[in-house]
Formats: sequence, C-alpha cells, structure tokens
Amino acid sequence: MTPGDLRSGTEGGSAFLDFSKASLARLSDALLGGHDHYEVDREAMRRLLAIAPGARAMAKEHRDWLVRAVRFLAGKRGIDQFLDLGSGMPTAENTHQVAQRYNPDAQVVYVDNDPVVQVHGRALLEENYLTHVTGADLTRPAETLADDVVKEYLDFSRPVALMLTSIVHHIDDYERAKRIVAEYVAALAPGSYLLLTHHFDPEEDSPRQELARLLETSFQGTGLGSVHRTREQIAAFFEGTELLRPGLVYLHEWWPDGPRLNPLSELNFLTLGGVARKQ
Repeated sequence: MTPGDLRSGTEGGSAFLDFSKASLARLSDALLGGHDHYEVDREAMRRLLAIAPGARAMAKEHRDWLVRAVRFLAGKRGIDQFLDLGSGMPTAENTHQVAQRYNPDAQVVYVDNDPVVQVHGRALLEENYLTHVTGADLTRPAETLADDVVKEYLDFSRPVALMLTSIVHHIDDYERAKRIVAEYVAALAPGSYLLLTHHFDPEEDSPRQELARLLETSFQGTGLGSVHRTREQIAAFFEGTELLRPGLVYLHEWWPDGPRLNPLSELNFLTLGGVARKQ
C-alpha cells in the first residue's frame, strides 16, 4: 500500500512511481531479506534497525504468524477465499502459497496500490490462475469491494478470510480506521474470518512505551509512520466478530509451533494480533 494514501486527509488518489521515498512494501521486503527494494528503502531500514535492532526478527515473527493463521483457516476451517488488503511485496511464504498448499482450490486476491508491488505480483503469479492482484485503494472499501478483480474471483455470499495485517496502524485517524474495517466486516458473509495485526501501546511508563513513542516520532511525516494503539482500541476493530482462542495476543503467543528458539525483543511486545469469526 502506498503510505501516503493511508494518512489522514488523503482519501487515496492515483498511485505513481516515486523512488525518492521509501515504501512500506519495499521496507518490509528488505527486512525479510528480499531483493525488490532500493537504496532509499535500505536507508529507512538502517534507521529502523538503529532504533530497534530486533526489527528483522519481528518482520519474520509477523510472517510466521501469518503462515500459521492462513494454514489454520485453509487447512482446518475449510476457507477457500482470501482477500489480502495492503498485501505488500511478494516474498517467501505468501498468502496464496500457504492457502493453496492446504486447500489447492483456494482463491486469493491481493490488494495493494503500490505500482511496484503490482508489477512484481503479476509477474510472479502469471501462471497461477487462482491468485490475482489488483491496485484498488483499501482505504475506500466500497470501491475495493466493487473492484473488477475482487468481484470476479471472490464470492461474498460465501465465507472469505479478510486480511488486514500490519496495515491498519498506518491509518492515523482512529475513527476513520474503525469505519474502514467495519465496512469490510459488514460485507462479509457469516462464517467469514478477520485476520488483523496492529502496533500496540502498552499504556505503561516502561522502556516498551518509550520505544513505541520513539518509533512514532522518528518516522512521522515520512510515509512510514504508524500509530501504536491500546488493547481496547485494537479490540474495537473486531466488533461484529468473535475472537478465536487465544484471543488478541502478542504474535508469538498465537498457537506457536514448538519451543521458541530465538530470544524475544521489546518489539515482540509492541504488536497484537488476532483471528476472529463473523457469526
């Protein structure tokens, strides 16, 4: 997703190539060890790592959480439709790879209005007839849901897994963010699922809260900024759904695979995630 389109007062607009500014999608690719990024993105990564040395490990932690959640829905709950909003740059273990490994008939639609993401995604998925990319603006739910690609490949009369992972905290107006999520949830059929992760404000005078404030101020106005919200504020995004166990938790606590091999950093405690079912 193009960062500027998520900030307050910018209701989207046509995406264009601007390699003078770092991109959320390309920054994430750099953190995950990919190859589809530029020096401006690597410079942003170096700034981030100087503040939070655990950022690479946290990017991997987030990807591992996504894999577990998608695997659960495709393999255990029979979900065969996935709408991945603000999907970012294709990298290892993408949504479609995990979903189609456990449900070969799963349809996946990626939505991201970053033109570089679209080009790479379409090239990667050229021969995958069950996976598609569109450049709709996720901050305009009605337009996104009416997008030709979304309408053609997803049937909203049946359950859909709606994915809003590591994207809502880039919408700095809280009421606007709630309206956007609520509009998508309202469009889902009963039996659908919402997957959402969000930066967390621990609301306590601690090194973790200091780190959250430092991250916010350091990237404010760069297009990479985010807002850390309280547990109650994040939980409100799940209104109209029922959180599955273990609830809204740190990502490493959401049904981990086996014993933990890597140490936790302060960043591990600045993101919450959950999977919820619409009744």
